[in-house]
Amino acid sequence: MPLYMDTHRKVKGVTAAAVTEAHAKDLKVQGKHGVNYRNYWVDEKTETIFCLVEAPSPEAAARVHREAHGLIADEIHEVHQG
Repeated sequence: MPLYMDTHRKVKGVTAAAVTEAHAKDLKVQGKHGVNYRNYWVDEKTETIFCLVEAPSPEAAARVHREAHGLIADEIHEVHQG
């Protein structure tokens, strides 16, 4: 399955705790979209969030975010390990 990195830029007031909560919501709904959110990173200083996700398409990954918490990525890029 393809692997994607999504980027959320300028998320005002983002905190690691808030992203942990949003990620947990992603995990609750991802299965019905055939998606696996694997990891995430937060940079509170630049208000940026990165999510690593296995998904059949970028659109499927976006659907999970939209349904789980409404925070849609600004960019989604296919990535390859190594």
